[in-house]
Amino acid sequence: MAGFNPELSDDVVEVRDWVHAFARDVIRPAGAEWDEREETPWPVIQEAAKIGLYSLDFFATQWFEESGLALPVAFEEIFWGDAGIGLSIVGTGLAAAALSANGTPEQMGEWLPRMFGSENDVKLGAFCASEPDAGSDVGAIRTRAVYDGGDWVLNGVKTWATNGGIADVHVVVASVDPDLGTRGQASFVIPPGTPGLSMGQKFRKHGIRASHTAEVILDNVRVPGSCLLGGKEKLDARLARVRQGERAGEQAAMRTFETTRPSVAAMAVGIARAGFEYARDYAREREQFGRRIGENQAIAFLLAEMATRVDVARLLTWRAAWMARNGRPFEQAEGSMSKLVAGETAVWVTEQAIQILGGAGYTREHPVERFHRDAKIYTIFEGTSEIQRLIIGRAVTGLPVR
Repeated sequence: MAGFNPELSDDVVEVRDWVHAFARDVIRPAGAEWDEREETPWPVIQEAAKIGLYSLDFFATQWFEESGLALPVAFEEIFWGDAGIGLSIVGTGLAAAALSANGTPEQMGEWLPRMFGSENDVKLGAFCASEPDAGSDVGAIRTRAVYDGGDWVLNGVKTWATNGGIADVHVVVASVDPDLGTRGQASFVIPPGTPGLSMGQKFRKHGIRASHTAEVILDNVRVPGSCLLGGKEKLDARLARVRQGERAGEQAAMRTFETTRPSVAAMAVGIARAGFEYARDYAREREQFGRRIGENQAIAFLLAEMATRVDVARLLTWRAAWMARNGRPFEQAEGSMSKLVAGETAVWVTEQAIQILGGAGYTREHPVERFHRDAKIYTIFEGTSEIQRLIIGRAVTGLPVR
């Protein structure tokens, strides 16, 4: 790991403090309201767009920052504010990452700006990979894309899609050759207003309620050949290699998830830190039996463990983000390590925060119960904890662990 330096540059610190101020002053005060409403917080997204936080320029600048730490640092601050609103602000980033990982420069130039819109006309993007029978098992994807006279025709049902159905631009993973499993899949851009794309069920969730999650129905959705990410020539060459028994490179959905794992881990770190800080501050003030509860070893030791675990999760996340930015391969599944530890840490730390507050922590008078509900998804989406352990196990043993 020669070259990894966790000391933040002045530019990253400046952005961190700017994002933290927005999270403190705008996101956190709105968290409880939009959690109760279970609606997309358009006014907050609009405010983020006005200051340039929700914009292609912001995401691109942080993504290409030389240390690789800028984006996870910013995400931690946003999700420290509130995870549901945070995911509404950054959810387009997953679709943008899918486009960037699989698309041509021309496709990126055309579609990335249209995913974000402008401060006066905010747009959203959605990445659609999971299906009712294909969650962790991306090889079971049934959505089919058929080439027809220069166009592609897509049919199928996607589920668990952030911004699904309300996004202006959808990126959809579909099978072009079912016999090849994951190696026969490709990604497609579905332009706004395309006939046949509609929203199915909107899910009412345990946590991250301000983030829109829904099914996406594709019924004879016809798109031009230019909407195949990477282009048909590249796809045909890849499929030919697979049919001849050669390696074909990474699968479309997996390439996206591997790219974004450190960023997702950073979200979980933000939630964990929010839970720890709230419980710490409560323990400094709350008195029982004539003294502050933080003076009791039982509470102080627990807070010490919470603080330590948050720092461990953050350092693993920063390491993975630095490796990704500097072209270091995840030979030990470092991206999965960051996602696994950060997600499990967020759940554990926010549960302990509730315990420290006691009965008060179990009520909606305090945000720790919401932090805990929000944290749970980070052991499930974009690769469950079990899938992360499977990936790590294969990496460290070199064996086909199943």
